[in-house]
Amino acid sequence: MNDVDLTAEKYEKHREAGEILAEVRDEAAERVEVGVSHLEIAEWAEDRIRELGGEPAFPVNISIDEEAAHATPSVEDDETFGEELINLDIGVSVDGWLADTAVTVDLAGRDELAEASAEALDAALDIVQAGVETGEIGAVVEETIEGYGFNPVVNLTGHGLGQYEQHTEPNIPNRAVDQSVTLEAGDVVAIEPFATDGPGKVREGSDEEIFALEREGSIRDRRARQALEQIAEEFKTLPFATRWLDVKRPKMALRRLKQQDIIHGYPVLKEDDGHYVSQKEHTIIVTEDGCEVTTRSR
Repeated sequence: MNDVDLTAEKYEKHREAGEILAEVRDEAAERVEVGVSHLEIAEWAEDRIRELGGEPAFPVNISIDEEAAHATPSVEDDETFGEELINLDIGVSVDGWLADTAVTVDLAGRDELAEASAEALDAALDIVQAGVETGEIGAVVEETIEGYGFNPVVNLTGHGLGQYEQHTEPNIPNRAVDQSVTLEAGDVVAIEPFATDGPGKVREGSDEEIFALEREGSIRDRRARQALEQIAEEFKTLPFATRWLDVKRPKMALRRLKQQDIIHGYPVLKEDDGHYVSQKEHTIIVTEDGCEVTTRSR
């Protein structure tokens, strides 16, 4: 991809999404304190994104301690933050062009674990440029996290970002791999190291509050049909939360849509109980001699 026009409209929209997201991430992280509710933070951040001219690219993820991804509060959620390790993963869409970022808020005294994922991200960004292999990035992430005495979460990766597509190629591994992809100028990717004091592999939990449209389809159930109309119009192929639906008994509607393989769910991903996971993520535009971080604090 030589002579990529990085002033093209899609890149400007990626940048706009990143600017909104950096502000919301920093403001949301400052609001996370012991006793504050998960739902309050999620809804505040999603509303703030809209105030600033974007749309949430996916429900705000609030992952606690051993949780790594896909945890978002339900509308009935009354959980509050304790002395815990909290990962905030937030995304913004501007006309479908995306930015994705995450930060760990440490209320548990696990500062070295939080620092490990942050340093791994910085080390990865230092070597990114057109021509670099994704496996090289993974090796740097792995080496940095292991240098702190922790393990990378090896079955989670960074990813490309497309229009209305939250996860596209290339995958950016969090460990050294033999088979990898060469980054090209103009690639838009999210790099997200996860560090853990556990074994380094997450598994699916039983909780599921986030879903996405899998395919077009028809369904007889009225509420399910109403939900599908809202999903297709408002969220398209981007993930959404149960609490975002405007239908009565939304869980029943989603169950019917899932039974027909019209939507798929994102179960909460977690490490073994008793362990902790930290996360740090930025969205970047790859350039010939480096990268432009769209989600860096201004």
